[in-house]
Amino acid sequence: MTTKFVLRAQKMDAAGRCPVYLMAYFDGLRLVHSTGEKCKPADWNADRQKFRASYPLAEEANMLLTRLTAEALAWWRKLRAAGETPTLEGLKAALRPAPAPEVAVVKQESVTVWYDEYRRSMKARGYAFETLRHNLVTRNWMACFEKWAGVLLDPTTYNMALHDRLMVYLREERKLAPNSVATAIKDLKTFLRWLQDERGVAVGIEISKLVIKSFDTPKLYLTAAELDRIATTMLPANLVPTRDIFLFCCYTGLRYSDVSGLHRGHLHEWDGGRLLRLMMSKTRAGVSIYLTAAASAILDKYNDPERLKLLPVHPNQVMNKYLKRVAKLAGLTGAADLVSTESGGIVRAAVPKCELVTMHTARHTFATQSLLRGMPVEVLQKVLGHKKVQTTLIYAKIIEDFQHQTMRRIWDGQAGETDSAGARSNQICDVAPAVA
Repeated sequence: MTTKFVLRAQKMDAAGRCPVYLMAYFDGLRLVHSTGEKCKPADWNADRQKFRASYPLAEEANMLLTRLTAEALAWWRKLRAAGETPTLEGLKAALRPAPAPEVAVVKQESVTVWYDEYRRSMKARGYAFETLRHNLVTRNWMACFEKWAGVLLDPTTYNMALHDRLMVYLREERKLAPNSVATAIKDLKTFLRWLQDERGVAVGIEISKLVIKSFDTPKLYLTAAELDRIATTMLPANLVPTRDIFLFCCYTGLRYSDVSGLHRGHLHEWDGGRLLRLMMSKTRAGVSIYLTAAASAILDKYNDPERLKLLPVHPNQVMNKYLKRVAKLAGLTGAADLVSTESGGIVRAAVPKCELVTMHTARHTFATQSLLRGMPVEVLQKVLGHKKVQTTLIYAKIIEDFQHQTMRRIWDGQAGETDSAGARSNQICDVAPAVA
């Protein structure tokens, strides 16, 4: 095989340039193929079959001719070894530059775009408001991280290095409590599983590797004596409704979100008394709570035919602010142990108990006082609207009085006068049997 480069003057264009062709000869067979280069006759050296130095980028153009010669020769050797006949189509295929591999341009998408769709999906499926709320908080934390770190939290490229940076941001930059971080990561894992299982997105990390430890924080509750002090303390008129609504929650176990929405439709007569039937806003569990004399008295105190709601509840932040003043005036100023974590260690601080009282303290108080009075855990579970009894058992673990009484009864064989030290004879709550 021999090759030759020629300038085809008969195909000169309007600019006076002629195409350069490769001619390959195979045992009397001639194949002609364009090199793709053009030049004026003055820029072509016919004797040396190459471009003159006057041709722009002559060195690169001559390197092209050398490469074409080598590729044509390599192609011919393969054909000769296989005993095949050279064709023009084969020569063109051999000399055609291999297309550069297409690099897929992956458009990174902020996690917030997917998260907004995720929340719309959750809302359409009827998830509780509280679940939607803390998922919105998690979404906003991630958006703030993207601005802080200058990177996108794209689920398809999410990896452990990026996850660790997110953890540093939540813990050290935002100063979130351990359980707040744990909730955020739990939400993130659920969101990534939704992307993977329901939207077919190839998540860039093994979700099971996203491990986070929650911190078992002490739950604040009031003793029966402390409840009596709150109930009997003289207060300014503006604090009385807050005190009464707090006590009502102590007698019923209702969360703030549930007591704030109580209306006359929740109130029912039962066996000469009254009870509440409602669906818990957080768990969507239906509950039936018997109203003791103390709880009924509070409802009667605020009975107003002109108002649909049963109680004049302020916004939660206002209630908690007023409650701290109520607790302080009631003398709940003894030191409480405030436990937190910092840099992997436990930090303890003595804080006046009144500073820690919130509306949710009432729910903890109801649970612990009910257990102290002998309410079975299974019954308490129904009143609180817990889906799992394990959640209710948390309260049984924190009642030291209950532990001490049980040990004394088992080891000393006596109940003792203080066997109901945390309780009073008039029980805080009762549970009505289910009515068909």
